[in-house]
Amino acid sequence: MKVLIINGSPRVGGNTSVAVDEMVKTFSEEGVTAEVVQIGNQAIRGCIACGNCAQNGKCVFDDAVNKIAAKFEEADGLVVASPVYYASANATLIACLDRLFYSSHFDKSMKVGASVVCCRRGGASATFDELNKYFTISNMPVVSSQYWNSVHGREKGQAAKDLEGLQTVRVLARNMTFLMKSIALGKEKYGMPKTEEHAWTHFIND
Repeated sequence: MKVLIINGSPRVGGNTSVAVDEMVKTFSEEGVTAEVVQIGNQAIRGCIACGNCAQNGKCVFDDAVNKIAAKFEEADGLVVASPVYYASANATLIACLDRLFYSSHFDKSMKVGASVVCCRRGGASATFDELNKYFTISNMPVVSSQYWNSVHGREKGQAAKDLEGLQTVRVLARNMTFLMKSIALGKEKYGMPKTEEHAWTHFIND
């Protein structure tokens, strides 16, 4: 089993990393390989709706997004972690995810998704919901934990004192491992769910 973790924080070793590191440790205990890619400190621009990815199979901006796409395709699960800015995820992370999910055309069905957020006080649940929407539009099961997946801290390293938050992400990693393994067994025994050609319905018709 392989898990790709995208850390959307610009702070290397910050509070978001505390949560991510806790998950990596738990994944290792569960026999899962986890790779962390930190993109919050990179120059990643947003999608310009040029449509080139439809022909090229990748984003026209050949930066970290295309490299992450290759790792995502090989992974059984994806964790997206972000600090909370103005009750929202880091804008660099959102730019990355918009382009990653739109420009990569491999089938994401039944890859397991999870989001983790870190904040000082408020905005965690709004950011949590924001990140989960990428999974729910891609036929990706969203793994849950014992509480919403958030850790709290302001100064660097303070999240290590949020014992409930760290326990929540450990449970999340174990649940994610179980779900990935269960899906792998289900694919072997039952195959993938039946698919249909996408019915595109627009609300303004000529």
